[in-house]
Amino acid sequence: MSLFSYEVHNRVAEILFNNPPVNALTEAMLRDFLDALERAARDPEVRAVIIGSRVPGRFSAGLDLTAVHQGAHQKVRALLDRLYVRMTEVQFQMGKPTIAAVGGTARGGGMTIAISCDMIVASSDATFGYPEIDAGVLPSIHFTHLPRIVGKHRAFELLFTGRAFDAQEAQSLGLVSRLTEPGQALEGARALAQTLCGKSPEVVRFGRNAFMLANDNGYRQAVAAAADSFCNVAMTDSAREGIAAFVEKRKPRW
Repeated sequence: MSLFSYEVHNRVAEILFNNPPVNALTEAMLRDFLDALERAARDPEVRAVIIGSRVPGRFSAGLDLTAVHQGAHQKVRALLDRLYVRMTEVQFQMGKPTIAAVGGTARGGGMTIAISCDMIVASSDATFGYPEIDAGVLPSIHFTHLPRIVGKHRAFELLFTGRAFDAQEAQSLGLVSRLTEPGQALEGARALAQTLCGKSPEVVRFGRNAFMLANDNGYRQAVAAAADSFCNVAMTDSAREGIAAFVEKRKPRW
């Protein structure tokens, strides 16, 4: 079974995750997902890209922590290089708008993918969160961009409590562009994409490139350091215990 689907409809490429039950992100899944993003970037018929899910009630729970728990440092680094470094660069160079359609839960690495997009359309029953701290690891890439979006103090609270929050709070914080009725995130993203498809693709490309440059502010340079932070913490005893507890569905013994 393919871990996601790639289809083009009405000049919009739809990349939809399909890795039940929670769309956990594996190294192979990330590799193929990034290849699909680059395919959409190269396709002159594609004017916008939607990233969503075929799994009901899930966007993505984030990295496959079982793989992190069992993996050597090199394997963890390969995961982070794809999720942090390569995805940031692919999104930066896309030249066309990307929309995350979040219906259901988005956590950890799923938040990383959603936030990498230009816009997030969420269903009103979607939920968000950064639970890495509870598994003994760090949501380190979010240390760089989240304070810029929601402010330093609110970012710290979200990142260090690991609490889940609903779509209405996400919109009030500036994380979500539009809310839809429950279960309608993909349809809302499609409507937004069609609005963008009506613009000049040349002007959108030049405009998006200028927008990305204006808002980078050293972000891409900080991504590699974020990957280092995650990998360094992932090799500690606390991380091993936290991830083991997550895998075994028990409370960690700190």
